Amino acid sequence: MEKKYYITTYGCQLNVHESEKLAGVLKQRGFLPATKLEDADVIVFNTCAIREGAEDRVFGNVGALKKLKKEHKDKIIAVCGCMTQQKAKAEKLYKIFPFIDIIFGTSNIYKFEDFLDKKTKRLLAYDEAFNLEGEKMPFYRTSGENAWVNIMQGCNNFCTYCIVPYVRGRERSRPSEDIINEVENAVKEGYKLITLLGQNVNSYGKDCGEISFSQLLKKVAEINGDFKIAFMTSHPKDLTSDVIDVIASNDKFLKEIHLPVQSGSNKILERMNRKYTVEKYLSIIDEIKSKIPNVRITTDIIVGFPGESEQDFEETCNLVKKVKYDGIFAFMYSVREGTVAEKMDGQISFDVKNRRVNKILELEKEIKKEKANGNN
Repeated sequence: MEKKYYITTYGCQLNVHESEKLAGVLKQRGFLPATKLEDADVIVFNTCAIREGAEDRVFGNVGALKKLKKEHKDKIIAVCGCMTQQKAKAEKLYKIFPFIDIIFGTSNIYKFEDFLDKKTKRLLAYDEAFNLEGEKMPFYRTSGENAWVNIMQGCNNFCTYCIVPYVRGRERSRPSEDIINEVENAVKEGYKLITLLGQNVNSYGKDCGEISFSQLLKKVAEINGDFKIAFMTSHPKDLTSDVIDVIASNDKFLKEIHLPVQSGSNKILERMNRKYTVEKYLSIIDEIKSKIPNVRITTDIIVGFPGESEQDFEETCNLVKKVKYDGIFAFMYSVREGTVAEKMDGQISFDVKNRRVNKILELEKEIKKEKANGNN
């Protein structure tokens, strides 16, 4: 009888690609993807820790498997990812859901096959040592014509609201030769879009004296083949003119840049530890627009950050109107345990955050309507 697996992924593109690696391991062991969770012999939840809502969904969906596991004791249930890289969260899952067989974090994803082999009893595998061993895993690409390619892992920025440096570790750049080889293979296999991934791609190479991000982009663009190149995510403090110039000068690059601003208030940006000002951000936007005609610019915005006044929020709205983004990913600030912002004064009520996020989304609709009518 055919063995099957089912993977549920929460969170960002990095998580999606890591689920492709988990799928690669299972495919290599003879498993096939199941169309329904109930039909799977191995069930994996690859979790996110960026916002509270994502964690709540994990607890709810994992809890719903209690009956299924009781009826089919041979099924393997695994929970991994950013949420389980937090020791307290991993231990909580282990304690309240005794039917989970394997729990592991982002730091030891490369041991997934070993964990499957050792599943003679419940396994809680916690490790704080981060490395790039996960890049050696097989993968089964599941994103159509797009091939995700990791260029680095981790983040050194320590934005006060963000859990990523704690669940992904410090910045670690992959050797450029490995990246180029992976892109070449993906192009040979027929993938038409190569998306380079990292928590802060602009920091590529800084940790190991490797080539810079702009130099890496040039090398990727020199690869023969009919394909386009995209990347995410950029941090405004590190997006340099040479990167903008490379994108502007080569048709292989999608003329799209995702540049998270998070807030239009200098006071809030400072509290967030973003290390740039509104004025600096707008100067980068001006440079992008002047060098790349018809560029598509998208962003992330957090509303309701501790201490955000109505004036601070209005400054964010004014920035949105000024830049006229092509897309906005707007979120209500979510308290993340272990971050600096968790203990900040001036926490904002849900009602205020909800009103503010809806106003940002309304502004986005208005801007899209203006652009559809030719008012750029």
